Amino acid sequence: MKKVVLNLLLLMMVTAVSAEKSLPSAQDYKDFLNTKTYVVLDENPMSDFNFMIKKVMPRIWELTEYEVISHAEFDEKRRDPSYSFIVTSTVTFDKDKTKARYTFVSLLMGKDVYSITDMPDLCSIPLSYLRVEDDSYAYKMEGFIRFIQDHVKLVNQNPKMISPNMFKYYNKNIKGLSNKKLYVVKEDLAPDANTIAKIHKYYPYTVEIVTQEEIAKAIKDKDPDVVFLHKVGPEGTRYKARCYKIIIGAADSQFYYFDWHMVSVKNRDGLLQKDFKAMGKE
Repeated sequence: MKKVVLNLLLLMMVTAVSAEKSLPSAQDYKDFLNTKTYVVLDENPMSDFNFMIKKVMPRIWELTEYEVISHAEFDEKRRDPSYSFIVTSTVTFDKDKTKARYTFVSLLMGKDVYSITDMPDLCSIPLSYLRVEDDSYAYKMEGFIRFIQDHVKLVNQNPKMISPNMFKYYNKNIKGLSNKKLYVVKEDLAPDANTIAKIHKYYPYTVEIVTQEEIAKAIKDKDPDVVFLHKVGPEGTRYKARCYKIIIGAADSQFYYFDWHMVSVKNRDGLLQKDFKAMGKE
């Protein structure tokens, strides 16, 4: 089970819902194509999310007509099924005793329900641990929005994908890593895998430790040879929390690997040796 609370209502509502209950239907994905999509800005006008989402949407969004709105306007429009919404949300997990909170970006369908947690969630991607600054992920925003768009297309073609763990479907793409250069930022690597020498003990393919700017350029250029790491973790703000690890194509925005672990003394905050081992299997 998980708790999903949109930032607008964070202080007003904390509603537990089961992942199964909020699972979207195949019809939801079909209906989405006939909606108008509203992009909901963060309440902080200086946020990197706001800057990047307004920059990338005109360049890449093609599935529906869209418009940028405020959180107040979202609350007015969210019950209308002719609308869909790209919005950031705060997520916690009931069975997680740490009560750690994470920021996700979600594509929601409008629905006349009391709780926003019952709005059909077509796709949600973890962006960061809640207390981590948004500049840690904003430069990858184009890749996230491309993925959301392509994910909706894929589910419409293959509705059997719909499940509580839909992203596991993409792990079949691991075999495609053999022909790619993996870009990673050093700060996103766990101590047991923070050098090329350590990585190559388990991962035989090309990997480069790069800057955020180099990843941003590969995404902008749609470099077909590059995949990059998106890591979500507490970044030293707390000891125990989930660490999400996603490998994304710079050109195709496909997920090539998706997994998460609880941060501990043994499994630190970052991409682990065992992740490279899993990705490097011939």
